[in-house]
Amino acid sequence: LQSLMLAKAKEEWDQEIVDKQAEKERYLSERITPLHTTGLSLSQLQDLCRELHEKVEIVDEERYDIEAKCNHNTREIKDLKIKVLDLRGKFKRPPLRRVRVSADAMLRALLGSKHKVSMDLRANLKSVKKEDTEKNVEAMSGMEGRKKMFDAAKSPTGQ
Repeated sequence: LQSLMLAKAKEEWDQEIVDKQAEKERYLSERITPLHTTGLSLSQLQDLCRELHEKVEIVDEERYDIEAKCNHNTREIKDLKIKVLDLRGKFKRPPLRRVRVSADAMLRALLGSKHKVSMDLRANLKSVKKEDTEKNVEAMSGMEGRKKMFDAAKSPTGQ
């Protein structure tokens, strides 16, 4: 079904291209008169060149005017699109980065001046002496530490 649809679309597209080409040829044959230069004298050829030059200038001016209008309209459309986006309030949001915020700062931002309670959780933790643990680890490391553990397990005071 899909291949049939694609084949039909291709046929219609090809037909449309042929139709456009035929329309273009018909329009040009109506607008452009054939140029006969055979049997003309030098002065007649110069007059013909002047006429053609004047026509080219007129067409070029029209083309320039149309191009200027098109550019003006394009700029106006762009400005109106920006105004529409401003009125809607929908802007492209930048990707957000993660930010570390303490609990105090978050409560201060949410509650403002009402925030009086301190949420310093680290102050409530027990402090551990690192020296003792380091000595115990050093004392128990190696063969001497295993021997001490073995001796402590054998002795009645260790139980």
